[in-house]
Amino acid sequence: MRSLLRIRDFRLLFVGQAMSNWGNALTNLTLLILTERLTGSVAAVAVTAIAIALPQLLIGLVAGVYVDRWNRKAVMVASDVVRGLLVVAFVLVRSADQMWLLYAIAFVQAAVGTFFNPAKGAIIPAIVGMERLLAANSTMETARVVVGLLGTAAAGVWAGVTDVLWPIFVIDGATFVVSAGFEWAMRVDGTPERHKSRGSVGAEMVAGLRAATSSRTLVGVLVSAAVLMFGLGAVNVLLVPFVVGDLGISETWFGALEGAQVVAMVLGGSLVAVLAARLSATRVITGSLAGIGAVIATVSLVTRPWHLIVLLFVVGWFVTPLQASISTLVQSEVADEMRGRIGSAMGTVIEGANVASMALAGGAAAVVGTRGVFVGSGGVALLAAAASIVLFRGASSGSDHPVTRTVVPAEG
Repeated sequence: MRSLLRIRDFRLLFVGQAMSNWGNALTNLTLLILTERLTGSVAAVAVTAIAIALPQLLIGLVAGVYVDRWNRKAVMVASDVVRGLLVVAFVLVRSADQMWLLYAIAFVQAAVGTFFNPAKGAIIPAIVGMERLLAANSTMETARVVVGLLGTAAAGVWAGVTDVLWPIFVIDGATFVVSAGFEWAMRVDGTPERHKSRGSVGAEMVAGLRAATSSRTLVGVLVSAAVLMFGLGAVNVLLVPFVVGDLGISETWFGALEGAQVVAMVLGGSLVAVLAARLSATRVITGSLAGIGAVIATVSLVTRPWHLIVLLFVVGWFVTPLQASISTLVQSEVADEMRGRIGSAMGTVIEGANVASMALAGGAAAVVGTRGVFVGSGGVALLAAAASIVLFRGASSGSDHPVTRTVVPAEG
């Protein structure tokens, strides 16, 4: 990590993202709290969550095309500034009659955010070099987890001691602007290697999808990640009713449960950052998928709170390495001119699988019970691990070594 932070542009991006992610965590929880306070409706809370998730599904692929046409650094700066202004607009929502405004702002803000993540993913290789990608992604992901926990905790404390929530949105708006300043100060040239448009948006989007499916490694990443999220989405929905209903324990346990997982995620991410040069990204993905599947299936046997704390601690060791390795393979397997499109395609497919899983969770629980869903979800994650083994075998990147070269050819 120290060697990465000696890189000026990475240091600027790291600090800016830490501040922005902390602000995001503040707002994400505060929006749900505000919705519940104004409406008292679980359905309204669900609509808020859906408004945040929908843009990735609706415009994520198109956003990726423009990220590959425009200067990525400029996209990141503009996205942060616009989102900073939008988040402050949440202070205008003061009654249940204005919930439509909250939904609209949440949707637009998330839509602007669909441009940011693929731009960031595309620019990181230019900052740290291909040989340091896994370490850089692990470091960024670890920091995101830590500041996210701190932001969520801060929002919860604030909401618990005061009825006034609008300062949270002002603070988050400021973190976006500060983050934009750090990004603007980076010296990296954010222009794609081939930034001139060679066709319509639709044609370039199709070209990106074809490029993604031309690499066996990328197909393995896409399929295994989508299958995994089709299993885990239901777990995320059912964990709260399982803890409160099946186990019959207080919501106060959620602090310990989340804390156990976050500690393990930080430790796992730090370990990968240190050992990145010795690790194969494909093997990390397969091992993490298998580990997550086995642990989630075991949750069905939990009868005591401490059982769940132990299992969430174990699963946390696999989460950060998995996310960092997926990002690394996408960045290293894709030509610079297509990183925005393929990064967006990955996000869209994964989010689609997640939403589908969440939508099916209630019905599945009614049929086989919550514990039965956990067994099924664990089985789906193990299926994702098996798929990754098959698809990564013989991949052109060479699964026995860290991936350090581009294999998806440029258009033309």
